[in-house]
Amino acid sequence: LPFFSSTNLYNEKEIITSDNLKGKYTLINFFASWCTPCRAEHHLFFKIKKNNPELFILGFSHKDDPNDSKGYLKDEGDPYSFVGLDSEGKIAFEFGVFGLPETFIVNNEGKIIYKHIGPLTEEIIENEISKFF
Repeated sequence: LPFFSSTNLYNEKEIITSDNLKGKYTLINFFASWCTPCRAEHHLFFKIKKNNPELFILGFSHKDDPNDSKGYLKDEGDPYSFVGLDSEGKIAFEFGVFGLPETFIVNNEGKIIYKHIGPLTEEIIENEISKFF
């Protein structure tokens, strides 16, 4: 997992790094309030969270105004364990993100073991993602 530093969308002084995630499986999702496909998949993260309460779900607000992201998560609900700001897209660049949304699974050793480009669906969760947990 590439080192990253991110401030929390809700508390700009709270920082998360890859060290915080060691020993845990982590689902990472890059999203933005302006991203229509992100909105289409958003409700599915609640299902993933319900079925895997121990899973750390890390959302990155990608090139989005923090106030817009906060409003989006307030209106639609916040399924994430932590929401980081990636205002300039530097973290997404490190992950090789080409467009939104993109979702990754990182194992407990910090290795990216799964990447999905585009919005998740029930079928993708059932047939691909659920096998990791």
